[in-house]
Amino acid sequence: MEIIEMKKDDEKKMIEELRDTFKKGRTKSYAWRKTQLEGLLKMVVEQEVKCFEALHDDVGKSKVEAFKDEIGPVKKSIEYALSCLKEWMSPKKAGIRLLFFPAKGEVIPEPYGLVLIMTSWNYPLDLALEPLVGAIAAGNVVVIKPSESAPSTSSFLAKTIPLYLDNTAIKVIEGGADTSQQLLQHKWDKIFYTGSAGVGRIIMTEAAKHLTPVTLELGGKCPMIFDYPSVSSNLKVAMRRLVSAKWGACGGQACIAIDYLLVEEKFASSLIDLLNTIVKRFYGENIETLGGMSRVVNKRHFDRLRGFLKDPLVAASIVHGGSVDELKLLMEPTILLDPPLDSEVMNEEIFGPILPIITVKNIEDSIDFINSRPKPLALYAFTNNEALKKRIVSETSSGSVTFNDVLVHYVCDELPFGGVGASGMGKYHGKYTFETFSHDKAVLHRGFFPDLSARYPPWNAFKLEFVRVGYALDYINLLLLLLGLRRYPTDY
Repeated sequence: MEIIEMKKDDEKKMIEELRDTFKKGRTKSYAWRKTQLEGLLKMVVEQEVKCFEALHDDVGKSKVEAFKDEIGPVKKSIEYALSCLKEWMSPKKAGIRLLFFPAKGEVIPEPYGLVLIMTSWNYPLDLALEPLVGAIAAGNVVVIKPSESAPSTSSFLAKTIPLYLDNTAIKVIEGGADTSQQLLQHKWDKIFYTGSAGVGRIIMTEAAKHLTPVTLELGGKCPMIFDYPSVSSNLKVAMRRLVSAKWGACGGQACIAIDYLLVEEKFASSLIDLLNTIVKRFYGENIETLGGMSRVVNKRHFDRLRGFLKDPLVAASIVHGGSVDELKLLMEPTILLDPPLDSEVMNEEIFGPILPIITVKNIEDSIDFINSRPKPLALYAFTNNEALKKRIVSETSSGSVTFNDVLVHYVCDELPFGGVGASGMGKYHGKYTFETFSHDKAVLHRGFFPDLSARYPPWNAFKLEFVRVGYALDYINLLLLLLGLRRYPTDY
């Protein structure tokens, strides 16, 4: 599907129109925000079939996967935002200390203004609309730049959003890398990007020219610690969750997919046997009968994944799978046992249906292994060992930690989602998305009485003591000082 690039002049006019809309203040009203969120919800509900079709065209997602991972989460997020909108946008009282008496303070969330949302191809609907929910709720005007690697979803968004939302405030621009680079030359009030760390660096560089704040949702190599004996009584559940999350979530093409698994050496063989059984049950016996999995998005990514397995030492570590269908862009669920730690598959984000298993002597050694690598977006651990849980939380750094499940934290609106270090910066989901697209403006109200001379020059010893006691919030001594009942140093 061909994507038509927008001309520079048209792009400039569009951005000017958006800024003009924001200046008029219409997007700041509760009524506008509510109407737009309701329109977005109506779009998702009424256009569900077209969403299914677009997601299948782009990544081969089944209807179940498309609704479970994209349509459903977006619908839920819109409904949640609608139920909380008045509370989120209301000013919050701030407790002001007696030092400032008489005074009152408040914090008012205000929209940044003109927002750019740049999306990824693996969850092209959700990653465009989840941030949009918060941007609308916060009262911004928005440009969405969908990924050109998901052309059907990009086209769907470009054609459908104007039918349901305010086209003077919310626009979709299609295009490739040149369009993205062109957009980054404009001054934005906020940029929200989901994708690779490499592109994230480019965005930060361009944003720095205008001191534009950015939120970067990146990725990295998300580890899983599998404490086999601790979960021995729940192995069936653990295996089902692991296998469905690794290979059933866009075929492993997810920023929070399990990238590698750590297990004690003595349990590796048993774990692999269980994995093989569940993989075959869920996805088929071989590449010819493969089903229930998304395909690799395009030939470039397919070749990259196949390149991992061409390394002779990596190929020798394959204990399940490894077959491919180049014509259909399919790769069988593939399990590796102790591939070389200096290989590409262990140093690049896999983003596909390959799972390396790394063995350790003791499961506690997993912590040092994880800490020796860049901070991941998500860390998973199947364990019922409370001491190990505490160590994982306190001794590792990651965007999130999930115990005894995989991926589900992404759809939890009550928890922030975001990375740390190389896995990203900033957070969103639920109220956190609203806050990501809002500036908390501090407002202080004061009267004209009392107006103490101690705050003005010329300076002397009394005034120094007044400031010292005032900042110490020692109100009794401050009062005594003002009444002349407290002595102060005179060596000013």
